[in-house]
Amino acid sequence: MIVIIGLGNPLRQDEGIAVRLIEELRPRFATRQDVHLVDIGTSGLRLLDELEGADAAIIVDCALMGEPPGIVVRFTRKEAETQRDSASISPHTGDLLRIVDLATDLGHCPDDLIFFGIEPAALGYDIGLSPALESRVPEYCDLIEAEVARLTP
Repeated sequence: MIVIIGLGNPLRQDEGIAVRLIEELRPRFATRQDVHLVDIGTSGLRLLDELEGADAAIIVDCALMGEPPGIVVRFTRKEAETQRDSASISPHTGDLLRIVDLATDLGHCPDDLIFFGIEPAALGYDIGLSPALESRVPEYCDLIEAEVARLTP
């Protein structure tokens, strides 16, 4: 099974991008029994449960990477590890990577673990994505769908 996990807070504008993408992706995978989509919001510890038993995982999150707004970056767990001390990958990166470490220690983390980070344009206290991200929602969904195809045997 491939699990697609969205992290974020839709009350903080672009911090809700992953929540939105999970909603948009549901119809694309509605007939797939081997793909599970889950919005864990800001509850990072739920990640432990969602990773357990997965063959592969895709984690999507708003990410502060110093890129232009709307840029999406795909990276592996190993690539995230190299950035841990030198840059902020997301508003809750430290916690996210610690939880992934814990999942690994517990034997719950799949070998195929992919992150998609999306650079925000706005992180204010408001509902709804910025126009920079809203206009790219279909593109982000296509990228995630292509990753699922790559991970599918």
